[in-house]
Amino acid sequence: MLNRIQYISHGDTVEEQKKNILDALEAGCKMIQVRFKNGSRHAVLEVATQARVWCTYGNAVLIINDSIEIAREVDADGVHLGLTDSSVEEARSILGSTKIIGGTANTLEDVLQRITEKCDYVGLGPLRFTSTKEKLSPLLGFEGYQRVAKELDMLGLSIPIYAIGGIVRNDVELLKKIGVYGIAVSGMISDSADKMTLISEIEQKLSYA
Repeated sequence: MLNRIQYISHGDTVEEQKKNILDALEAGCKMIQVRFKNGSRHAVLEVATQARVWCTYGNAVLIINDSIEIAREVDADGVHLGLTDSSVEEARSILGSTKIIGGTANTLEDVLQRITEKCDYVGLGPLRFTSTKEKLSPLLGFEGYQRVAKELDMLGLSIPIYAIGGIVRNDVELLKKIGVYGIAVSGMISDSADKMTLISEIEQKLSYA
């Protein structure tokens, strides 16, 4: 169920959020994370409800950022939890064992914590500066991903890792070689003039590089 590309929604209004999600889906993206930090609960629910319809129609996975309750209400495929959000254990108890639980990680220690918590994947970053997230954590850079991948290999541990934070097209092959499973992106897709070609190209690189 985990696609190589996870599109993280952005937009300051319900309408912008919906448009960006629909554009990503129509371009072939098969995994959507609804992230609307500045939206009211009602606004987030409205976006999530519409995204559920579109994702079902487009055979795409729907993840809700932060809110276990909204994920449950719209019957999303899962939830993504920040390090200061609700616990993975709580999410499992509310959503059930079949739903996807993703977790944010900024360091190797965070990744190890997420593995212990039995997350299905981690969003590890940021790679570099991104304007789509406030209160940015310290930048990892490619060296940071290499360190985490090496340590996990030495420990004999693994978990699907999505690189996140300011990723551009030319980063994809190197990230794949380092060992990430996929990428979680927002602006790279929303700002692209040819989203369909971009998504197809990246999926190929992540799957076969």
